Amino acid sequence: MKYVIMLLSVVVLASCATKVPYTKKIKDEFDLTEDKLKKVQFYTSKTIILERSEKSETTATTGESGDLVVSSSSLSERIVIPTSTPCVFDKIGENGAVFIRFEVGQGRTLVFAERPNMSSGRFYLVADWKAGRGELDYGGGVYFAVSGSDAAYLMVKLKQWKKNQRKDRVVRGMKVS
Repeated sequence: MKYVIMLLSVVVLASCATKVPYTKKIKDEFDLTEDKLKKVQFYTSKTIILERSEKSETTATTGESGDLVVSSSSLSERIVIPTSTPCVFDKIGENGAVFIRFEVGQGRTLVFAERPNMSSGRFYLVADWKAGRGELDYGGGVYFAVSGSDAAYLMVKLKQWKKNQRKDRVVRGMKVS
């Protein structure tokens, strides 16, 4: 019976964690150094979609028939990182930006940083944003984050652990002797 109650307590306490935006305030409040950040589980707030495409077109003649042949090929790749995808800290960059890893591989990190013109303090996806698309490097290739990905920021789970102790005692009163 003891074990059932303990297991139930653990499940209830584990479900009490809520995801909150990762901010400089949280970093300072919990004194999150680079070593401590490696132990923190991060999540994405919105879906991030990265796209890239390469097209090549060549024109060549065929041998004796004299026909012209136009050959073209294209390669398109799309990486989708859904909302609430777990990710891990990789390293700290310039001005406190954080490099976040979603998968194993050389250069497969995305950069998140505070936006200077926003007062929320959240760490948003960093890219060279132009006309609703953000150009960034991922895994050694140039990708474009599609519209909507610019609103993606990092989140962490925050558990509120409160311990309240209460002692009750019933006073019986006194009688005159």
